[in-house]
Amino acid sequence: MRIKIFYSFLLFVLAGLCEIGGGYLIWQWLRGNKPWWFGAIGGITLVLYGVVATWQPANFGRVYAAYGGVFIIMAIIWGWKVDGFIPDRYDVIGGVVALIGMGIIMYAPRN
Repeated sequence: MRIKIFYSFLLFVLAGLCEIGGGYLIWQWLRGNKPWWFGAIGGITLVLYGVVATWQPANFGRVYAAYGGVFIIMAIIWGWKVDGFIPDRYDVIGGVVALIGMGIIMYAPRN
């Protein structure tokens, strides 16, 4: 069971990297005056995000609801490490609450 949870969580992280990375590349193309191919690579990366999410063992609604918690944490970390945005305690608290919610949605025992 732990291996399945670990694998599932790694898929969430990979999906998050694809979504945030793809969105960031498009952001850089449109707002950062980067070449058009930044946007093209960003678009392809966003498609990969959609593919990676299908590898999760749960249904669509549960996967996408739970993914929101992972996305919040990853977006905070991305902003901190890539953009130099320093999260405050409310960012951290909100991220932890979202991650707890993600764990409940995705990994709570069900009959």
